[in-house]
Amino acid sequence: MSNQNDSPECPESSHRIRTRLIHGHSPTDRLDFSHHVVPPQSCSAAFRLDSVKRGAQGFTEFAHTPDGDSRQVPTHVYDRLDDPTRGMLEDNIATAEGGEMALAFASGMAAIYATLGTLIRSGEHLVAHKVLYGCTYSLVTNWLPRLRIDASLVDMTDPDAVRAAITPHTRVLYFETPVNPDLTIIDIAEMRKVADEANMDRLEEQKVRIVVDNTFATPFCQRPLELGADVVCCSLTKAIGGFGTDVGGAVIGPKSLHDPLIFYRKDFGGSLAPRSAWPTLVYGLPSLATRMVNYQSSAIRVATFLADHPKIERVLYPGLETFPQHRLAQKQMRDYRNRFAPGSMVYFEVKDKDGTGTPAAKLIDWIAENSYCITLAVSLGQIKTLIECPYNMTHSSLPDAEKRERGIVPGGCRISVGLEDRDDIIDDLKLALEQI
Repeated sequence: MSNQNDSPECPESSHRIRTRLIHGHSPTDRLDFSHHVVPPQSCSAAFRLDSVKRGAQGFTEFAHTPDGDSRQVPTHVYDRLDDPTRGMLEDNIATAEGGEMALAFASGMAAIYATLGTLIRSGEHLVAHKVLYGCTYSLVTNWLPRLRIDASLVDMTDPDAVRAAITPHTRVLYFETPVNPDLTIIDIAEMRKVADEANMDRLEEQKVRIVVDNTFATPFCQRPLELGADVVCCSLTKAIGGFGTDVGGAVIGPKSLHDPLIFYRKDFGGSLAPRSAWPTLVYGLPSLATRMVNYQSSAIRVATFLADHPKIERVLYPGLETFPQHRLAQKQMRDYRNRFAPGSMVYFEVKDKDGTGTPAAKLIDWIAENSYCITLAVSLGQIKTLIECPYNMTHSSLPDAEKRERGIVPGGCRISVGLEDRDDIIDDLKLALEQI
């Protein structure tokens, strides 16, 4: 089956991405719901088959799509293999990121592990940025070495450091951008140049691939595949899901990766449940653009307030002109209409004379007990404004010395700006700062 994005029968092909994320791929062969305004939720672990031949066909054709075309009509046999609700979500995520295919997983970490497990074999190597989300850091430094996959963690804002870290066994350059939690921007186009240099004399199976975690930016603010990345991973739990009700993850990339990735998902059992796929399909992706526009409008006001406050050491937000990589952010973070889209995440450090993080802890504890519109919680991208302390929470798996060396300090706070009135968010921050 041809890609419906290019099909004359696909009326959304001439419409803009925001419209297509609401209406999806129509018509779709994932499921017949021609009279449903809202796609139905599939809730069946197994699917009825018409004959032994049909059942055999489902297993024979699984992960053997002609010419790598992941949009062919599947034979549904068992939920872990494929499901119509999850399939519709995958089609729309691929559209959002500008990828040829997408596969949904039970969590963002499952998506990352599947990607690295597919692209890297035992005895091979990856290069990653020196600061990673805590669970990703644990995966790279604790679990992958057990499979004889080694990693070098370097400053990926320095292309020469990346070049020096690449060996003949390197297969992946992995990074988040913006980086969690300090919002450092990694230049994707520059990493593409580095990878191309390394790949000049390599066989196809030895090439270095660029894998980008796009969770912070979301495809609304940045589409790494358009900038030179090979594969995108993301957490659907965060801004794409948007409402904090379901955990999920996705991998987006070329058609050539569809079959090995779906085989990996089948055997390791990390499929996203249809009940968790449905809210993101119906509520999350369709509202992503509208939510991100409003998140950003408030985030710049929150960041400006914090930057002007005498008890704040520094504020990092790509939308501020004082952001160290503001020009790179303006180049790389663009929405679907090519406007600057700095995102909804703000990182700031409370002044802390003794370096213990006590003032920041007091600030966050006061918010946890007294704030009406700011919630102490570790997720992000939700309609509610969330705050946390990365040093003690999301990045706690990194050793203390490494955290400090890499710029993650006890006084740092991360805010995910939600849809509340921006003045209410600022008022609660103002009251909290008065307590320290």
